[in-house]
Amino acid sequence: MIKFNNKLLLSASVAALVSLGFSGCMESATPTKVSIDGGVYYPVENGKTGPYLVNTQADKYTINNGRVPTKDEYNAWNTDVMPDGTGLPEGEGSAEEGSEVYEAKCVMCHGDFGSGGGGYPALSKGNAYEAYKTLTRQRLKPDTDGPSRFFGSYWAEASTMWWYIKDAMPHPATDTLTDDEVYALVAYVLNVNEMEIDGELVDDEYVLNREKFLKIKMPAKGVYEPVIDGPQGPENVRAYYANPDNFGAQKISGANKNATRCMTNCQEPTVHVAEITVGIADFHPALSDVRDLPAEEEGNAAFDAKAAYAESCAMCHDTGAAPAPGDKAAWEGLIAQGMDTLYKNGINGTDAGMPAKGGSSLSDKQFKLVVDYIVNQSK
Repeated sequence: MIKFNNKLLLSASVAALVSLGFSGCMESATPTKVSIDGGVYYPVENGKTGPYLVNTQADKYTINNGRVPTKDEYNAWNTDVMPDGTGLPEGEGSAEEGSEVYEAKCVMCHGDFGSGGGGYPALSKGNAYEAYKTLTRQRLKPDTDGPSRFFGSYWAEASTMWWYIKDAMPHPATDTLTDDEVYALVAYVLNVNEMEIDGELVDDEYVLNREKFLKIKMPAKGVYEPVIDGPQGPENVRAYYANPDNFGAQKISGANKNATRCMTNCQEPTVHVAEITVGIADFHPALSDVRDLPAEEEGNAAFDAKAAYAESCAMCHDTGAAPAPGDKAAWEGLIAQGMDTLYKNGINGTDAGMPAKGGSSLSDKQFKLVVDYIVNQSK
């Protein structure tokens, strides 16, 4: 959660947590310690936790899959890199070297210059300091620009980037990069975000090492709440979500901040319910309400069944993988089942290996014409 000038902006990652601020109750035993997200733990009593039955034998089951890692295996992955530099190794790499590594191992997922693509997140969308200012934007209208969130504008600590690259990238060859390559990649990401370290622009020739890394100050550092860093981080989060006023929620079962959580018939009759009034015409561009289907071609004149066969069917039927047109012995039994059955099996596919419509995008009518072509060649 980010707080600017006493205005709370909720990210998607905490949207679920907001709902916890609305009061609820479990008609059961007295809850134990409040959980970190504002919920509560209920002890197992008489085979139930709250109103729900639990399997009290579950913790006695033995799972035989896998094994306990060796000490060396465990230590190889136990490589936390913290904001204060704990776990950060020595090493160095330039942004130019990082560009070469990026082109070889990263661009296929994260796009040119970290622009994103293929379902993978963007690492940069321009100057990080300017993009940081967009985090206060709210999508109040359909065509309103929202916040621009990527590494440079949104992340609070650069240590997360170093750690994530080292332990999880490149997919699927994780933990294969050297420490120097990781420094080089982080330098490259800082470069495409147009960021500075200690007043110096991270250009192509900039060499990043451990000493310089610890001087990185992210634009979003210090703006998130609650404070999760340090040994008191979990308790800070617990205390923060214990007070609904901190994140714009309310106890809907009453003004009492310690009201019992409620799961049924909780809403007060005086609560105003706001209806969604956005209509089709309010979108930009406007949504279409047309529901008709494309006109289907009539007759045989505009469709060449022989050409369609060559394009969509010949790769199987002309190579021995399926009966070829003209193979009367192979088609005799199929034709004897009747044309309706032949059409149906071809359109829907069969367990014998015939894919629906041969895997083509032909319409049902066009596919039937192709079947007619094959049958006519086989009589």
